Order: sequence, then structure tokens, then C-alpha cells
Amino acid sequence: MRRLLRVLRNTVIVLVALAVLLTGFLRFVHYPNPIATVKLGLAPASKTPTLMPWHTIDPSTNPIAWPTSTEATPETVAWKGKQIKWQDFLDRTNTNAFLLVRNGVITYEYYKTGFSESSQLPSYSVAKTMTSIIAGQLIAQGKLKESDTFIKYFPELKTGTSFDRVTVQSLLDMQSGVGVSDNYPTGPAGWGVAIAQMYATTDLDWFMKNNRKMAFEPGSKSEYRSVDTMMIGMIIKAITGTTIADYFSENVWKPIGAKYPATWNVDRVGGTEKTFCCFNATARDYARVGLAVINGGQAGAKQIIDPVWLKRMTTPVTTLDDDWGYGAFVWHPFPGISQAEGLHGQYIFMNPKTRTVIVKLSDIPTGQDEDVATANVLLGVSNKLN
Repeated sequence: MRRLLRVLRNTVIVLVALAVLLTGFLRFVHYPNPIATVKLGLAPASKTPTLMPWHTIDPSTNPIAWPTSTEATPETVAWKGKQIKWQDFLDRTNTNAFLLVRNGVITYEYYKTGFSESSQLPSYSVAKTMTSIIAGQLIAQGKLKESDTFIKYFPELKTGTSFDRVTVQSLLDMQSGVGVSDNYPTGPAGWGVAIAQMYATTDLDWFMKNNRKMAFEPGSKSEYRSVDTMMIGMIIKAITGTTIADYFSENVWKPIGAKYPATWNVDRVGGTEKTFCCFNATARDYARVGLAVINGGQAGAKQIIDPVWLKRMTTPVTTLDDDWGYGAFVWHPFPGISQAEGLHGQYIFMNPKTRTVIVKLSDIPTGQDEDVATANVLLGVSNKLN
């Protein structure tokens, strides 16, 4: 019995020591505490908005009402070479919310059990397009230029290397060359790589200070890197002198007539928004952003996106994954189509030709590539193809 108690005591001591060491290490690398880190790494997409600190984005006090009507969905859709039933498509792609807007009218709305119109859902890299809208406003106001370098706003981060030549334009078009790759393994093996550190960090300034090595010369090629959007977010914060959430609320969210509050996850309360990801809102309010894009940058009588910047957002300037066009943090999977897209199956699909906006918010598991197949379905639905 004494031997058993001794073994148990020693086991507890070892476990406590390991926990203390792990907590100390995570604090050293500016990660959340062990429990928070594990929760964040294992949670499905839809559960992540409240697993990191956030800043609240206040909605309009006079939200724009959504007219609704009924439109029959396709009986079947082409999915990876086969025709499958519409509900099968929603189920196979782990859809939590699906919203179809034609000519400013909601014609179809679906929520998985447990979700509703008021459910706040993450967008992941759809947040990049939100960041683009803010950058465009500052450019239209003359407060920011695409020729500006990053170190113009952060001279303390000069390295004497090609990092010092990274411009706003190269960041907007994924051409900066900053060496934080978006490729990482799934599961715990991926938690230690730079992109995962940027996602989980409790100190983005510390992260940026320690991730200034270059993978290629600025402007020499295009490669999707979330750090580019994070750097634009840092510039926006420096120019506006306020939180990105507060700026977005006053200059985008309220003007588009958003009904519900949104949130933007931050490294720490009072810190910096993770502008490459981590914007969370309802399906209907995401659709309002898409509607502004296809309405010439307007929401009602308010000009949210300057016409010059809208052309910049809706015109591809380079080619990235899947040979899709890209520019100013917006994807262009097909000619004339603009798409905000995020990890785990988040989409705002915008088809100005048919005056259609589609929002799809999902829980697709990490590593399951559905982008091309999903985009083809969304294109068919936007064109009313069965």
C-alpha cells in the first residue's frame, strides 16, 4: 500500500512539474495557457470565436431590413463528377449556414440544427477581404499609399534586408515574400510552425519581430501568405490610432446596416486584431458585405467602398492556388466572379452579372480540400443552373 501511494505521489509530482514547464514554455513563446491551446487546436471551426479574446464590432442602430422570397433550390448539383441531392451537398460539406441573395432579396436560407439567423460564425480568411475594404478606405482618403513600405510605419522593425522593401501593394497581392508559410501539418504536429503561432499568439508585435526573414524578393512572385494581411492590419491600426474593430464598426459595419454585433479575435484584449482571420458574424450580415460589392460599393445611399478601390478588389492581378485569380485579398475563381474565402469552408460568393450573393459557412475538417468543387456548385446556383 505504501509503495502504491509512493508511486501515485511521484506520478503527481511529475505531472505537476510537466504542467509547470509546459505553461512556462507556452508563456515564453506567447501562446495561451495549455488548456486554452488544446481547446483551440481541437475545436471545430464554428466553436472558435470565443476560444480567443475578441473586440466587439457594434452593429447599426437602424439595421437595413432584408426582404425575403422563396426560390426552389436545385434538386441535384454536380459534386466531384457525380450528381447528388441538394441536401446531400449541404451535409457532405458540413454546412452550418447557407444564404442566397438575388437582387437584394433573400431567396433561400438554411441553418443546420443548432444554428440560426443570429448565430455568430467564424470566417477565417474571409477576414482578409474585410481588411481590404478598410485599406481601400484609407487609400481613398489619401492616408495610405500602395507604394508605402511596411517599415514606413514600423521603422523599429528594419532589418537591412529585402524585408525593408515590402510595400503595401506587395502585401495586398500576396507578393511580399515574408517567410511565414501557410503550409503546416494538421493536428499537434502543426502547432509549432509559424502560421499556427501567428493564429494562437498572445502578442502579435512579438511574433512580427521574430518573423522577418524573407522567402523570396518582394514582388518577384506570388504566394498565398496570411502574414501579408496581418501586416496590413498592423499598418491600419497605426494609421487610424484605434482598434480595427472600432474603425470597422463606424466605417463599414454600421453603414452597411448590420443587424448583429460581430467580433474580431485579438492577441489580447486591448491588443491587435488578427486581420488575416478571426472575423466572426452572422450569415445575413456577411451577405450585406457581398451585396455592397455587387452594388457598386454602396449600401443604400452610402458609399462604403470607393469605386476605384472596388475595381481594384474585383480585378485579379495575379494567379494563386487552383489557378484562380487574386488581388487585394479577394479571390476570382471565374471571370467576373469575386469570392471571399476562408479555411474550413467559409465563402462570400459574389456574381454581379446575376446580382447574386451566396454565403456558405461550414465546419469542413482541416486538410479536406473542397474549394474547387464548392465554387463550381456556387457558380451553378448563382446562375440558376440545376
